[in-house]
Amino acid sequence: MDMRILGLTGSIGMGKSTAARMLRALGLAVHDADAAVHRLLAKDGRAVAAVDAAFPGVVAQGAVDRKALGAKVFGQPAEMKRLEAILHPLVRDEERRFLQRCRRARRDVAVLDIPLLFETGGEKRCDGVVVVTAPQFLQSQRVLKRQGMTPARFRQILGAQMPDREKRRRADWVVETGLGRRPTLAALARVVQTLRK
Repeated sequence: MDMRILGLTGSIGMGKSTAARMLRALGLAVHDADAAVHRLLAKDGRAVAAVDAAFPGVVAQGAVDRKALGAKVFGQPAEMKRLEAILHPLVRDEERRFLQRCRRARRDVAVLDIPLLFETGGEKRCDGVVVVTAPQFLQSQRVLKRQGMTPARFRQILGAQMPDREKRRRADWVVETGLGRRPTLAALARVVQTLRK
């Protein structure tokens, strides 16, 4: 049987990281696109030299200073595009290698955890997509608890993401994360079961 690829996405503060941990707990391999970006920008990461060339002054001690980089690209669509042109192909390359390892290990389901899945057309690489969602008040509560987060920055991030209702409309499965951990885990387990059929 061919390996099935499950896309996992959701707007900021909707519980995607928790859902990814739960899918791992269910025994699935998960590729975390955000973690891949962190590795690429970390000391001696594969993107450091290219980012340094495109955005002089953002590299310190062999790693990209994410705060300094953010200050240069956030709210600057043209600069953001330049950064994405560097990062996206490298992240895709890591994703390809992850899927090869899963196929070699004869896994039946592999998960691609991608925050901007629909925005980047990533759903085309998946057999099905789970969108995690939660009520707006809960989303705001979760996000504004994060260190360094401000209401203005939160609004900016939301502005760069597809609206939650549009993501839900495009999803194969919508998983509510505002009801507590057990219902979320049960819903994800049902999705995996369906995919395996």
